[in-house]
Formats: sequence, structure tokens, C-alpha cells
Amino acid sequence: MPSTPSAPHPGDLPRQFASRDALEALLAQEFPSAEGPLSPIHGGRQAADARLAKVQPSRYAKSRNHLKGAVTGLSPFIRHGVLTLAEVRDAVFQRIRKRDDGGKLINELGWRDFWQRMWLDLGDGIHDDQEAFKTGHDASSYARELPEDVRDGRTGLACMDGFRNELVTTGWLHNHARMWMAAWLVHWRRVHWKAGADWFLEHLLDGDPASNHLSWQWVASSFSHKPYFFNRGNLERYSDGRYCDGCPSASRCPFEGSYDQLESQLFAPMPAIRDSGNDRNRRDRRPNNRQQGKGGASAALARPKR
Repeated sequence: MPSTPSAPHPGDLPRQFASRDALEALLAQEFPSAEGPLSPIHGGRQAADARLAKVQPSRYAKSRNHLKGAVTGLSPFIRHGVLTLAEVRDAVFQRIRKRDDGGKLINELGWRDFWQRMWLDLGDGIHDDQEAFKTGHDASSYARELPEDVRDGRTGLACMDGFRNELVTTGWLHNHARMWMAAWLVHWRRVHWKAGADWFLEHLLDGDPASNHLSWQWVASSFSHKPYFFNRGNLERYSDGRYCDGCPSASRCPFEGSYDQLESQLFAPMPAIRDSGNDRNRRDRRPNNRQQGKGGASAALARPKR
């Protein structure tokens, strides 16, 4: 059953507008320091139902890791209570022939529920490192402020500047791009995860402290058993080369190399940062670009997509 809208509270903004221009005018009045136009993503129940009707669980399972994959786009509606997890679950089961066809998408709903339950358990503790970093670096060595070139999209890396531009202009970013950007900021730029997490929350339409902050900690390794990182082959494969072709930094790409090579560059020596017995990681350790893109996807995507 569709969720019942809650009654307005005193001080709430209006919920209905004569036009999108009227919405934009009100927001400009209420938030004069906010920059840029409205996100092209429309909200509301009608838009949510239209999105939900287009969900294809089988295609999602096969292509969700690609930036052009069949992701659902439902996260902003779930975040703001326009859709419930139960509604999405029921819609998935109604359009699959075999229960396993919806497994990947249902698993994602489970992750979202998990983050919320962790928030209930940890409270404001989600803003703190849950564990020591498994990078060989002390938490105090990470910068606490987001670099200006990152905030302004002037890094010279086509991928990261592109992700930044999409984030601030649309309020949404594919989860794989979120992981790449988080890993780059934390492990290559040595910026503390919270600086990046707080920045994401400034812009994400689907941003909530639970999913956002704990996912950043997962990348950083303060809420996981090892750091998440990637290489150029992985990024090229799942972005279909859209950023690497013509990137001004292509000849000096910081992501070039095998996982072994990048691990030695990024992390101080410590026991078993990566599972040496994991064959899928071993397959991605060759320096050839074509080979780098094969095993790294699985290694990179130990956590599912939104």
C-alpha cells in the first residue's frame, strides 16, 4: 500500500506549488546562500511511482555496477519517505518470475535497513571512527578540511571533477562513483572520511547520515576489515572509458597500476591489508590496462550498489 503523507508541521515549507518556477523562487528566498539551479530530479509521489514502474530487477542485477547500468533512481524517494522499503520490495516481487531474479535489488534494500539500524544503535557515534584505520596511517594524519580544488572541481582529473559536477548540479551520484571518489579522497589525497561525508550530505538528495557516513567509513576502513581502493582498469571498465579518454591527467593517472602496486604506494606496511588468498584480487594484479579491469570489479564491489 502507498505510504500515507504525514500532516504538515508548523514551519514546514509548502508541499504543493503552481509550477516548478514557484518552487525555485521560494527556495531562493529561504536559502539565499544556496548556489545553482534546482536539481533536474523531480520529487513527489507521482515521480516516485513513475520511477518504480520502470524498475527492472534482472537488468539491475546484471548492470548495476556500470555508470550506465539499470539502477533504480529510487533512493531520493526512499530517503524522504515518499516510498517505503516494503513498497519497493513488493513491487520487485510482483514483476519477477523467479525469486532469485530480485535478489540483488532486495539485498540493497536490506543494506539500507541495516544502516538505519546501525544508526539507532550508534546514535551520534556514526560521526566518529568506529575502529582504527587499517591503512597503516593514524587517523590524525588525515586532513580534516575538504581541499578547495576538490570542492571547486579543479583537480585536473576528468573523473573526479566530473563526479563533483554531477553531485553538485543534480544532487545524485551513482554508488560506484561515490565509492571511487571517497577512496580517492581518503587514500590518495589523505583527507579524513568525515570531511568528504559531510560534503556529500550538503548535496545528495538521498543523503542521510546513516548510509552516507557509514559507507564512507567502510571505504576508509574504520568500519570494515580493509580499505576499499580501485585502479584505472576498474574505473575505465565500469565508466565505459568516458572520463579517461581525453583526461588532461591521463599520462600521469594516479590510479594507474596493479592493486599490489597501488597498495604499496597508498598504505604503510601492516599485516594483510588485502586477503592474499583471494584469487579474484590476484587476477587484477597485472600492470596491463586490459587485465586490470577484469578482476578489480569484484574486488572493488564487495559492497552492493544503491
